[in-house]
Amino acid sequence: MARPTIADIASRAGVSKGAVSFALNGRPGVSDATRERILKIAEQMSWRPHSAARALGASRVDSVGMVIARPARTLGVEPFFAHLLSGVQSGLSAESISLQLLIVEDTTAEIEVYRRWASEHRVDGVILVDLTVKDPRIDELKALELPAVVIGGRGGKGALASVWADDRDAMLAIVEYLAALGHRRIAHVAGTPNFQHTQRRIKAVRDAAPRLGLLDAPSLTTDFSDAEGAAITRKLLSQPDRPTAIVYDSDVMAVAGLGVAMEMGVAVPGELSIVAFDDSILTQLMHPALTALSRDTFDFGRQAAEVLLDTIADPTQVINRRTPDPILTVRESTAPPT
Repeated sequence: MARPTIADIASRAGVSKGAVSFALNGRPGVSDATRERILKIAEQMSWRPHSAARALGASRVDSVGMVIARPARTLGVEPFFAHLLSGVQSGLSAESISLQLLIVEDTTAEIEVYRRWASEHRVDGVILVDLTVKDPRIDELKALELPAVVIGGRGGKGALASVWADDRDAMLAIVEYLAALGHRRIAHVAGTPNFQHTQRRIKAVRDAAPRLGLLDAPSLTTDFSDAEGAAITRKLLSQPDRPTAIVYDSDVMAVAGLGVAMEMGVAVPGELSIVAFDDSILTQLMHPALTALSRDTFDFGRQAAEVLLDTIADPTQVINRRTPDPILTVRESTAPPT
């Protein structure tokens, strides 16, 4: 028989896994009656705490950490991260857990933060973003025995918990839609090249090109900034055989691309269709409003917080939660090529 988990107890008791964790660890947050009921069910199920969970529970600080290795100036204009952080904070606040947020310049600095947090017992777990190819953070966090959840990636082949959506399927939906409109020259203004989600999107475009009969489908990488998004757009629109459609890996770059098209006298959508991989108030307020992939980023963050708290409560489980794929919301920036 499989060893009972906190999730099993929560299901039997009809409460959240967080409430079970509070009850089993003698922490405030549940009523005396609920605590007694949970403890009775745990005894009936012969539940025993994992040694790692017991050691962690003895020194909990009710705080989790999140380190983002991107330029602060770039993050300052990213609606995606604002919604994501709001969702994370919402999920944590519901359980009276605080969030420590740091912005650093690179992965090396990020790893040093994790080492310091672990040695000083500053956080109970961490949330990772922007999983990279052969990401060194995975092995480091395993060695530190610091509970973690990866947002947007499958936890390094199951090594860490994760909350994710399928970037490949989402990108295919965009390219297939543009091809159905009649576009055969589709450019992709991609994000940071060593991010796993960037690589999945690039591969999706490359794989779809022959099947859809595309004449040209280049992917050009950037740092996700509006400046590089604008520069790449200017380069693409200056070519003799310029694309009739451009897909941008972020809403900020898509808005910058629209600005360049207007500057160069390229009509959108008459001469150029534009699609953003992320939807936001920016894409909706533009004229023309931009076609974009829409998803509930706030809930994405909330679920990441929930999975991390479950992982902290029971380090023996590795949760890989797939969220619904983003939905393509068609607006005025896309049309058949003229």
